[in-house]
Order: sequence, then structure tokens, then C-alpha cells
Amino acid sequence: MQNKERLILLVTAFIVIFGFLTITASLFAANQEKVLHSFNDNGSDGTFPGNSLTFDAAGNLYGAAAEGGAYGYGMIFQLTPGAGGTWTETVLHNFNQDGTDGIFPNGGLIFDARGTGNLYGTTLEGGAKRFGTVFQLTPGTDGTWTETILYNFSGSDGSDGAEPRDGLIFDGAGNLYGTTSVGGATGQDCNGLGCGAVFQLAPGAGGTWTETVLFSFNRPGKGGVLPYAGLVLDSAGNLYGTTTQGGGQGCGGFGCGIIFKLTPGRGGTWIEAKLHSFNGKNGQFPTSSLIFDAKGNLYGTARSVFQLAPQANGQWTEKVLHIFTNKFAGPCCSLIFDAAGNLYGTTSGGGTHSAGTVFELTPGAKGRWTQKVLHYFSDKGKDGFQPSSGLIFDGDGNLYGVTSRGGAHPKSCGGGGCGTVFEVMP
Repeated sequence: MQNKERLILLVTAFIVIFGFLTITASLFAANQEKVLHSFNDNGSDGTFPGNSLTFDAAGNLYGAAAEGGAYGYGMIFQLTPGAGGTWTETVLHNFNQDGTDGIFPNGGLIFDARGTGNLYGTTLEGGAKRFGTVFQLTPGTDGTWTETILYNFSGSDGSDGAEPRDGLIFDGAGNLYGTTSVGGATGQDCNGLGCGAVFQLAPGAGGTWTETVLFSFNRPGKGGVLPYAGLVLDSAGNLYGTTTQGGGQGCGGFGCGIIFKLTPGRGGTWIEAKLHSFNGKNGQFPTSSLIFDAKGNLYGTARSVFQLAPQANGQWTEKVLHIFTNKFAGPCCSLIFDAAGNLYGTTSGGGTHSAGTVFELTPGAKGRWTQKVLHYFSDKGKDGFQPSSGLIFDGDGNLYGVTSRGGAHPKSCGGGGCGTVFEVMP
């Protein structure tokens, strides 16, 4: 073979190999996942984290682990970024062994709007009456945090609500709003536990808070029952949320869940309107909070991703944006938007290893949305397993969330790991 021919072959081979490496590198560079913290094998730093994280102004992350901690009943943690991409966990509060300050904090945390740095959240059970609490954590000058119970849900008849499963929201006046999954004024419906309630906590003099039940869900039928998710507030002061069941269509006749709106009326009353009933084909059993876009459309998940658009006649029209082909791959949690109008979320199952995914939905022509998987959680679980929260962005466009299982201690928590905090970088 002549030297010129050899040179051509070598150059061609180099181009092929270089092109392959470039394409491969670009695929791997597209999205990279990093575990910021693995909850440990003895549970002292928390186990089974749930719901979304929150940032403070300094870039620290805050979240709740539903179990574990010093007494096994859950804890509140902070992750602080350090040199070389490291993150350090600090336990801010361990829920105590007698349960009087609440146990099993499932919901996400929020900061107050007054700039004091207080954190607010809920516990599913525990408290003075064992039916859950609303709590506040206040930072001290020495780095410690002090817990204050703002409200104990009643154990007598549950008329004030019981067992809140999600986080809270503030209005402009500093009032807190949330839902309880059972309880309410119709206490004997829904297997004797009550069908759930929407409540308000209003701050008063001397650090006191007064609870008011804005609406109690009633027995199964056309109305919704058992709200598991938190609420969202519009600019007019109306509240929106979901119930996991009810609505009277499909799902064994009990109903597949609804989307509701609560409008404030005269004398402190609130009027409920059912905006949409799920029927199994267009979604079912919504368990996560809703979000608004700039046009006033609502978005959420109900084993599908849907949009609810307001119409001129006061009605709302639902459109399914994406149906996940694997029934175990449905979205588990709330969605978020980026500045370009793309939606992001997680699935607790499905993916190449049935361990869950992080996904993006991009709007296109004629109202079509295209799904892209940003990260497949692995079958080994060291990068996390079963995402259990929605996502949040930092200022650089990185995504953060938690998984309920997996991590660097795969044999802990009965096998499968105790959970992770992760970051997905574009």
C-alpha cells in the first residue's frame, strides 16, 4: 500500500473514532447526575426523605426525612455546599421519642416571607393529640434551631382536620394554608375518619396562631375526598388543589379524584367549585400539588401530565400532555417550569432499570409536548432509587430532588438504601 493511501486510511479512522468519541461524550455530557448526600445505614441522619427541597439565599438546601433521626420519627436537615463540590449535612431538628412535637414529617418546607429565616412544615402524625402538627423552626445566633408547634390537630372528633400529608403555603398577609388527608366537619364519612379538610392558620398577638377550617370534604360521590397534596394560590386569593379520590367517575365507582377551587366569600365563608373530575382515562388519583403558568393555566400529575385551561364561560378544559406507557412510570410529584416554558418532574418507577427517572416535557407545534428523560436511576441504586419529590432549580439551571431509597449504603433500611439528595446538571 502506498504511503498516500495509508495516510488516507489513518485520517479516515481518526475521523470515525474522534466523531464517535465526540458523540458519546456529548451524550454523557447532556445531563449528569450527582448524589449530594446518602442517608446513612444507622438512620441517625434521617431515612426515607420525601417531598421537595427548598433553598435559602445562601444556597443551602433544606428538607425533611420522614423517618430516622435520633429517635426514628423523622428529622429536618440542612445541606451546605463546600469546596470541591462537597455538601455537609446538619440535623436541624429530631422529632422526639414521645411524639409530642410531631412524627413523620412528609411535606416540604417553606420559609416565611418576612425575612426572619423561619421554616414551616407539617407532620403526618404525633403532636399533643396524635393527629399531626404544623410546626415552625427558628434559627438562633449560635446555629441551633428551635421548634415551636403552631397547631395540634384534634384527636377528639377530627372536625379540625387530621393527618396533613403535604406542605404549606403563605398568602400576602402571612396566613398559612394547607390540607389534611382525613378529618373535617363530616367526621364519620370515609370509613369513619372524615374525608379531609382545607385549613388556614392566622397569626395573632404573642405568637399565637388560630386555625380555621375553610372547607370539609364530604362523603364519596360527585365531590372529592381525601386530599393528599398541598394548595396553590392565585392573585385573586382563590385556592386550588386536588383530591386523590371522589368525583363519581370510574375507579371502582368511588371516583378517580378531582381538581377543586375555593373562593373566599362574605363573612369568612369559602365556596368550593369542582373544576375537573378524572375518570381513569384522562388520569387518576392525583397526589401532588398544582402549578400555574403565566397565562393562568393549571398543570399537574395524575399518573399522567395534564393541563387545565380556564375558558371564557367559567369552565375549565383539561388536556393530557403526556401519558407514560409504563403504568409504574407515572409521575409521582409536583412539576416545575423553566424560563422557556418546559416542564420538569420525576417518576418513582419505570425507566431502563424500573428505578425511576427525571424527565423534561417540551412544548411544540400544535400543542404537542415531547418527553425527554434527563436521568435514569440505576438498578444498583447508588445514584438513588424511587424519586419521592418534585424538583427545584438553582440559579445555574441545575435540578435538585430526593429519592426515598438507594444511596451509598445499599444494605441499610432493610435493603435498598435509605435515600439520597441528588443534583442533575445540564
